[in-house]
Amino acid sequence: MSFTPVFTVRAEAQLHVIEIDKMKFGAAPAGIHAGDTIIWKNADLVKHSATARDGSFDIDLPRKSQDSMIVKNTGTVDVYCRYHPGMIMTLVITP
Repeated sequence: MSFTPVFTVRAEAQLHVIEIDKMKFGAAPAGIHAGDTIIWKNADLVKHSATARDGSFDIDLPRKSQDSMIVKNTGTVDVYCRYHPGMIMTLVITP
């Protein structure tokens, strides 16, 4: 009897870095998958956040700091800064 997998399991999670500088988010990394880690780096001299509009995460980033999160959900996530609502980006997360 042979077994054919219905889905592929990734061997290991990936690490992605998104830098905030000059009052804007850096480019969204391609190939983000559920289980990956995103490091948010605030290189600016002012406080920022990486806040998901769907409420799935809210990372507070004092100036010159960084924080990380493990991506849990798949789909398209719109992200903004609570302190500077004009700062926006979109993450595409696949299984």
